[in-house]
Amino acid sequence: MSEPTSDARNTPPVAHRKKAFVFASLGAAAIAVAVLAAGGIGENLVYYWGPSEVHAAGDQAVGATIRLGGMVAADSVQYLGTSALEFDVIDGEQIVHVKATGVPPQMFREGIGVVVEGTMTAAGYFEGNRLMVSHDNEYRTPEYGESVDMKERMKTTKGLADDTGR
Repeated sequence: MSEPTSDARNTPPVAHRKKAFVFASLGAAAIAVAVLAAGGIGENLVYYWGPSEVHAAGDQAVGATIRLGGMVAADSVQYLGTSALEFDVIDGEQIVHVKATGVPPQMFREGIGVVVEGTMTAAGYFEGNRLMVSHDNEYRTPEYGESVDMKERMKTTKGLADDTGR
């Protein structure tokens, strides 16, 4: 009789089946992930453009899901009921007129940075369905013993007027 050797011909068939099953499973999972990633990625892309890029894209911007970013132009905000408004977004070079639906965030006002998700229409305006304000994240705590003038702090939010006559 000969001594048993450790080459693959003498490996029990069960170990070969387990190894084949593991490799086949990993291969199938990798193919499934690749198909899902490649197939659905185009539908889920959202481009971030400013007004200049929207104008430069021309007809390519029409119908594409875009996040339009810029500043809300002065004297451009018009509220149309409780859940619709129109305003202009500027980037220093170009202007895009926006018609948005939904209740705007409390911090929304003229002169603030804004990101509007929606689509450019063939009629030449941007139809927004999601409105976000962008603001600096600077927070400064009051120094120990420093008094806080809440009326001054609150003036940075929309809709608060001076106390004159109230």
